[in-house]
Amino acid sequence: MADSVASELGGRFFDAAISLLQRVRDAESENMRAAAALIADTVEAGGRLFAFGAGHSSLAAQDTVYRAGGLALMNLLNVPGTVGVDVMPATLGSALERVGGLASAALESSPARAGDVLVVISLSGRNTLPVEMALKARSLGLRVIAVTSVSYASRTESRHASGTFLKDHADVVLDSGIPIGDTVLTAEGVAAPFAPASTVVTSALLQATLATAAGLLAERGTEPPLLRSGNVDGGTAWNEQVMEEYGDRIFYRR
Repeated sequence: MADSVASELGGRFFDAAISLLQRVRDAESENMRAAAALIADTVEAGGRLFAFGAGHSSLAAQDTVYRAGGLALMNLLNVPGTVGVDVMPATLGSALERVGGLASAALESSPARAGDVLVVISLSGRNTLPVEMALKARSLGLRVIAVTSVSYASRTESRHASGTFLKDHADVVLDSGIPIGDTVLTAEGVAAPFAPASTVVTSALLQATLATAAGLLAERGTEPPLLRSGNVDGGTAWNEQVMEEYGDRIFYRR
């Protein structure tokens, strides 16, 4: 590979990511508002907010929890062994995504209850774990927001016994539009496509949705329960006050 081509790859990734972000901004605006309204309704009704993702999809879920500028009520729903790449070997996490029963056990032992919202993030939406998570959540009376790449459903097979995908079991679907395989670059001399963009786009999609939810709450006359950075003067005191007021709906501090 020529040095000039190699040096251009970073810029090409930015261009591809920006293009995907622009597409999501325009194509998913109505769905983002619908998801934001669902979140705002839940906050006003005294409900709780949860986010789940397995493997690298967990990064976007974690990005919404205990985050400066984020909603204090976002909680991570944890299925041990599937959150990130914190198990050895790392391939075990991928294997666990295909095991039935984990999602049901996790939800039944969690504080989630009817009337709450669960955001389920899965790029492909095809594995057993996220599909079961959405199915079980809705059976318990939770509302589900799915964040996925819808194109996978037309070009891959579901790994859930029902033959369905995550998108089929959600109240609102946010389509990240990420290409199948989660890569945006190819280059001469590189055998595999490379440069995954799902974390960038999915995190932006969720943060835009939460920002919209905060705006909707403000429009309705409800102060959004937002956290401030603990690294600015007054931030820690602000957060302590928010956590005291909403302590019965915040589970990451226990």
